[in-house]
Amino acid sequence: MATLHPRTQLSKESVFSHMSRLAAQHGAINLGQGFPSNPPPAFLLEAARRAIGTVDQYTPPIGLAKLREAIAEDLGVAPENVVVTAGGTEALHALAESLYGQGDEVVMFEPYFDVYIPQTRMAGAEPVMVPMRLTDRWEVDLPALERAISVRTQAILLTNPYNPTGSVLSRTEAEQIVTLARKHDLWIISDEVYDELYFATPPVKLRELAPERVFTVGSAGKRLEATGWRIGWIITPHALAPQVAGMRQWSSFCSAAPLQAAVAEALPIARKEGFYQHLRESYSKRKDLLEQGLQSLGLNTFSPAGTYFLTAILPELEAETLVQECKVAIIPGSAFYLHNPAPDGLFRFAFCKTASEIEQALERLEAYLKRLALR
Repeated sequence: MATLHPRTQLSKESVFSHMSRLAAQHGAINLGQGFPSNPPPAFLLEAARRAIGTVDQYTPPIGLAKLREAIAEDLGVAPENVVVTAGGTEALHALAESLYGQGDEVVMFEPYFDVYIPQTRMAGAEPVMVPMRLTDRWEVDLPALERAISVRTQAILLTNPYNPTGSVLSRTEAEQIVTLARKHDLWIISDEVYDELYFATPPVKLRELAPERVFTVGSAGKRLEATGWRIGWIITPHALAPQVAGMRQWSSFCSAAPLQAAVAEALPIARKEGFYQHLRESYSKRKDLLEQGLQSLGLNTFSPAGTYFLTAILPELEAETLVQECKVAIIPGSAFYLHNPAPDGLFRFAFCKTASEIEQALERLEAYLKRLALR
């Protein structure tokens, strides 16, 4: 009897889809999967309405020219180094297929974002995990990072700001990672889809430290609160964009043409009108609401410096039980670890929801914890 290839075992339901499905099934507030409750900005939606019926056919695999120009202008790079993709996930997949293969190793940090492991293995390489240190904040263990590098290592894969921890690399951490990459002649894949979601100092852009070896991944969905649009990009080192675009043409060929056109129109508007600053201020308030609410329940939290995720310790609780009995969906920390144990009771909360949803989730958690105390 014919069977599916074993690689399909790498493509089981993700923890995010699983928890969102359970949230819908049990009527839970979904603070698990990171999609915003708010609609995209009006200027983006209006641009899409204008584009539909006008820009509807295939674009080049490398992306619509005016979108590549808009991304380049916004990020201060050359348009010829921009590849448009079907979201950040396809960008990461195209880079995995372009940069490493059978027998190679890719160094990445734990906790990690879920797509990194299967994409690495589908390309034939093996992930090598370096656990982050958790004190009062999440930190890169630089000595452990260097010990993880071998003659088989092809790349260092990281995210900044960091999902799931919400941490942001310090300049010292970024510079030392670049030093290691140059010392061992490695590529760096810098997943920067949350580049505009930070709460203090803007994140260091690794490509500015090492433009010859850094591939930067970006996302219009994260910037413009339209995660389902699937418009992302890659900034490549000089002269490598055509080869990377050649790899991604075998997956989706091109992203949705009218949505590319809409994002091209929206990016300069977002910058000019201060949309990202408004977004940061809004998320900062919701971050504080969630963090202070969890702390008032006696829970230990780790304040994020970026993204819209917050990690906290909820001892002796289980994610699926919380969905069913508390009606709140969050992601267990164990989902972000492969080789090392997750800190006991670690969970990730998404605060890209309305203040009302966050308040209601806190009320449910408080009532649930009180019930547990009485058992």
